Amino acid sequence: MNPVIAVLGRRLRLGVIGGGPGSFIGPTHRQAARLDDRYELVAGCLSSDPARSVSAGMALGLPADRSYASAQALFEAEAARADGMDAVAIMTPNHDHYPSAMAALAQGFDVICDKPMTNTLVEAEQLRQRVSETGLVFCLTHNYSGYPLVRQARAMVTEGLLGEVRMVQVEYVQGGRARPGPGRTAWKTDPERGGASLVMGDIGTHAHQLLRFISGLEVEQVAADAGPIVPGSQAHDYAGAMLRLSGGARGNFWVTQAAAGVENALRIRVSGSQGTLEWAQEHPQVLHFKPIGSPAQTLTPNGPGTLPLAARSSRVAAGHPEGFHEAFANLYSDAAEAIAARRAGQQPDPLALHFPNADDGWMGVRFVDAVIRSSAADGLWSTV
Repeated sequence: MNPVIAVLGRRLRLGVIGGGPGSFIGPTHRQAARLDDRYELVAGCLSSDPARSVSAGMALGLPADRSYASAQALFEAEAARADGMDAVAIMTPNHDHYPSAMAALAQGFDVICDKPMTNTLVEAEQLRQRVSETGLVFCLTHNYSGYPLVRQARAMVTEGLLGEVRMVQVEYVQGGRARPGPGRTAWKTDPERGGASLVMGDIGTHAHQLLRFISGLEVEQVAADAGPIVPGSQAHDYAGAMLRLSGGARGNFWVTQAAAGVENALRIRVSGSQGTLEWAQEHPQVLHFKPIGSPAQTLTPNGPGTLPLAARSSRVAAGHPEGFHEAFANLYSDAAEAIAARRAGQQPDPLALHFPNADDGWMGVRFVDAVIRSSAADGLWSTV
C-alpha cells in the first residue's frame, strides 16, 4: 500500500513555486512528485510575472483560485484553507530559494527545494537554523543521490566493503557553456541571482554532495582554482580543487560547463583499503566494484548483491532501465514518507531518511565559499 496513504489516509497536498513555461527543472519536479503517487498537486505560483503565473497554473489544471500571482499570496491563502497544501516545492532561480523557504517554514509548510540551498553562507546558516527550530522536513533535490546504484555504493561503504576510505575523485563535466554568451538561462550568469560562482552553484554542489553521500566523509580543506575559461565570459565556468577529507583521506574535484561536446558527465571513484567503487551518471545502471585480490564485479539495479537502501529505490525488475526522473522521484518519495510520519507523530522508516537535508545544503554552500576563498588566494588551503 502507498505508505503515505497508509499513514495519513490521503496523498500529500503539494504546492509549487517556479518551474513555469520554458523551465526544464519545473516539469521534472512535478513528474517526480507524481511518479510514486505520494502527492497531489493542488496549488502553484509558477512565475514571477503575476499574469503569467496565473495562466501557467490554470494550464496545468489548477483551479483559478489556487493559481496564485505571488508566492506570498500562495502561502497566506493555502495556510488559511482547511484543505490547504501540506508542503511546497521551490524551483525558482537561486536567489529566491532563501526567502521562499523561510516564508514557507514560517507558515508551517514542509519544504522541498532545488539546489543550491542558498546563494550565501549567511543565508544557508539562517535557513538551516530555522529548519532545526521548526522541526519541519526540508529536502534538497540533489537528485543524483536518488539513483539506485549511488545508494548501493553508499550502503557498501557503510557496511565496510571498501574498508577504510582513502581517496575520492569526483568530476562533473558539461559543455553547454563552451560558446560565449549567456545561454538558455541568462539569470545564472548574474551573481545577484545565480550566486558568486556559476559553475559551483550549478553543478559543483552536486559533485560535492555526491562525494559526501557515498564516502561518508567531510571535506575539511580545499586548495582550489575557479574562474572563467571561455574568452569573454565573466562567470565561473571551471573549478578544480585538491581536497583534504576527514579521517586523513585525500580527494580531487573538478567541474566545468565549458568542455565542448560533453553532455552530462558526472563521475565518481571511491577507493578504500579493500577495494574501489566507480559510477558514472551517463551510465547509471552500472556500478563497478573492484575488491583487492578478487575479480572485478559489475553491479546492476535489483541485481545480485543489492542492499536494502538500493532495493527500495528501484521500481522494476533487474535488467530494466531507470534514470534521471526516477532518481528525482526517489527523493520526493522519501521526503513524502518523512512528511507523513511527522504529521502523524510517527517515526519514518530509517531508509526513507537518506534524502539531502538542510545540513547537506549548508555544507554545500560552505564548500562553495571555501573554493572561492581559496581561488582568490591563489590556491592556498582554505578550511571548509
